[in-house]
Amino acid sequence: MSKQNLMPQSPHHDNEIDLKALFIALWKGKWIILFMTAIFAVGGVFYALSKPNVYKAEATLVSASGGQSGGLAAMASQFGGLASLAGITLDGGGADSKGMALAVLQSRQFINAFIHKYDLWVPLMAGEKWDPNQDKLILNAEVYNEDTKKWVREVESGKLSVPTDWGGHRAFKQAIAISDAKDTGLTTLSITHLSPTIAKQWVDWLILELNAWMKKQSLDETRNNISYLEEQIGNTNIADMQSVFYQLIEEQTKNLMLAEVQTEFAFKVIDPAVVPEEKFGPKRALICVLATLLGGMLGVAVVLIRFAFIKEIN
Repeated sequence: MSKQNLMPQSPHHDNEIDLKALFIALWKGKWIILFMTAIFAVGGVFYALSKPNVYKAEATLVSASGGQSGGLAAMASQFGGLASLAGITLDGGGADSKGMALAVLQSRQFINAFIHKYDLWVPLMAGEKWDPNQDKLILNAEVYNEDTKKWVREVESGKLSVPTDWGGHRAFKQAIAISDAKDTGLTTLSITHLSPTIAKQWVDWLILELNAWMKKQSLDETRNNISYLEEQIGNTNIADMQSVFYQLIEEQTKNLMLAEVQTEFAFKVIDPAVVPEEKFGPKRALICVLATLLGGMLGVAVVLIRFAFIKEIN
């Protein structure tokens, strides 16, 4: 047997990538790539120009519980155990109060109540663009008829054309943004809207309503505590326990009086919202660039797929 027959034959790899052939294929398909890039670039420009400007108003807040928690903390350390036995909770506020306020701000109950109170349905869900000359929100006639004051939007079968709380909550959640800086303790509340005036107004209203909401909850809880303590005084004959209950009632009454005169109950405004003069979006240049790149990549993919099929056939 000859040595030539014993020598291993190097296999021929048909699937090896030939860079030269790829470059040649791309060059031959350059018009396809240019055509698709141009189509996507033009489409990106038209899409970017069709999107209306949106504006973002924001306010910087700080928790208001820090300044009032001293008395509560002292009372909690002195009577916390007895108060727990009595069935009430003495809380010094702080981070837990701030976290609760932020949770309320994003809750469905608060947002729906906010939308209903200020009747935000039309500017929230029927806006089309903002007229800077008249400082007026132009409505989408296919969604809301401004003359008849009726909703005319097309909806799925079985649903009402009038917006529901579910839809209102979802739309508002897309407009609101909350950023909480753990290192500084500052909270940024922002609203993005077609109208800069409306965006600023909604931020102001949100802060006002959130403080009022948290204040009402605290007042109701304090009044319930006082009523409960007064009831417990009548149910015990132990003088020491009665003395403790009277002291708890005194502290709760002080907290009630302080809360009633406090307007910035949950958050204090460090930097109030102003009417933005520059648009927040859309990023039209970025949209055009991304659309052009997408068109170019899609064109290259088409040429390479075409090359692969031709190679396979051959």
